[in-house]
Amino acid sequence: MIYNSPMLKIILHAPTPIMPFCEPARELRIQNTPLWLHQRDMLAPYATREMELKKDDRLQPVREPTIVYRDNLYFDEPFIEYFMKEAIRKNRPVRAAFRADDPAFREHAFPLSNSYTPAGSLYLADLWYYPNGPVAGVEPLVVDMQAKEIGYYHVPTYMADQSGDLVFQVPLRSMIAIDSWVHIFIADMVFGQFGRGARYEKRANEELAFKLKILGKAVFEGRQVLECSEVVIVGENCVIDPSAIIKGPTIIGNNVTVNAGAVIDNSYIGNNVNIGQGAQVMLSVVGDGAFLPFRAALFMTTMMENSMLAQNTCLQMCVIGRNTFLGAGSTWTDYNLIPAPIRARDGNGELKISNRPVLGGAVGHNCRIGAGMIIYPARTIESDVVLAASDKRRVIDRDVTFDQSDHHKLKSSEMHQTPYHRTKKAVVESW
Repeated sequence: MIYNSPMLKIILHAPTPIMPFCEPARELRIQNTPLWLHQRDMLAPYATREMELKKDDRLQPVREPTIVYRDNLYFDEPFIEYFMKEAIRKNRPVRAAFRADDPAFREHAFPLSNSYTPAGSLYLADLWYYPNGPVAGVEPLVVDMQAKEIGYYHVPTYMADQSGDLVFQVPLRSMIAIDSWVHIFIADMVFGQFGRGARYEKRANEELAFKLKILGKAVFEGRQVLECSEVVIVGENCVIDPSAIIKGPTIIGNNVTVNAGAVIDNSYIGNNVNIGQGAQVMLSVVGDGAFLPFRAALFMTTMMENSMLAQNTCLQMCVIGRNTFLGAGSTWTDYNLIPAPIRARDGNGELKISNRPVLGGAVGHNCRIGAGMIIYPARTIESDVVLAASDKRRVIDRDVTFDQSDHHKLKSSEMHQTPYHRTKKAVVESW
């Protein structure tokens, strides 16, 4: 849908930094794209001009069709297309809303968030449409996220508080406010990778021509259906070893190297990525310039741009910031040995029930994590932190802040640049 009349876009800032990244949500990458840029791309068919409002800024009178949204919102094309179509059809001021019992909203968007306004049996999101400029008094426009139940994990009865087959409520129309690092995981994995797969499956089931096109391409290329070029999209100047296994729906960017024995399944690989021999990437998002050496493994994990794993490191259900190095043989665990609910930091920085029976951890930007570390579920490591494995600290069972970074103890601490904590100075000690 393309809206031909002039429309103004007003962006409300959400300045609260998302920990452990020490940045507001708009600067973080979702599906390997900065959130502010993703929002601009999704709204490009509708808005021709934009205006940003920071805290305490006053809005001048506007008398034209206007979209207003807060810049911590992630929404996909099916969601915004439905919202705009219905809003323009109604031709009156509306605000995006969700039913409290919408499975995708209840299970994934609402927990750990503080961005939704309760209104009876609805929750209102910070997304508005005004046909004649912002005015007082809007009505809710309820969006059905069209959740589809998809299984992703099997937990034995003795290992978690929820046993058997675990499921995601995967929406075909996605929107979530990024208030916690867990919401990045949800946006990338549940609403991103699983959502793309669900829409792909739905289209194949409903459109015979689309299904025949896939089958024809698979037969012509002599590949399995999920390995043909119709479902595995590869960019320019890529080098892919013939023994690598790549299953779709997968997107691979430009200048990517995939070495012998690597396995990639339903993932998003950015530009200039190097995936080593025997590495495994499943249901994950790998940012531009990332490096995965031999036998590195990602499962339902986000790696932002220019980050690097060392060999034999396994990440499960994690979010890793940009320019971060994770040492060899490190493991991020994703469930409690005693079946207690997993807690994570909410939008106010408080520990709350995450509503996730299995969940990995998060590492901020510009971190250096030594080899052989073990990180408990849902623990976070703040941006600019250096952790060296030692007898005293090899198992991370609590969140690690910048003040607890090991580089503070080194005489050469000034050699570690700390762009996300420029105002803090290290207390130098001998080590």
